[in-house]
Amino acid sequence: MAPQHGPRRARIAFSDSAAKQLENITSEAEIHALDRALVVVSVDPDVGEPIPGSAAGPQLREYADEVERVRLLYWVTALKTVVVVAYLEV
Repeated sequence: MAPQHGPRRARIAFSDSAAKQLENITSEAEIHALDRALVVVSVDPDVGEPIPGSAAGPQLREYADEVERVRLLYWVTALKTVVVVAYLEV
């Protein structure tokens, strides 16, 4: 019998500005908070709320984790890659 696997997670990528934000993270608590938020959006990319905007560009979404006090701004590609635009501490 073949092993059962859970649903496939979305791939996470970072915009240049988000990558620069990540370079400045130094505390374990911040890394843990970001990791937790990234896992949530990788499991369910549609979990965030849509941010109103132009239909010409990608549909930005915002995910807020009130426990860890973190917000992610991101968009999802057609192939379900989550592109993180910004990481913010609330």
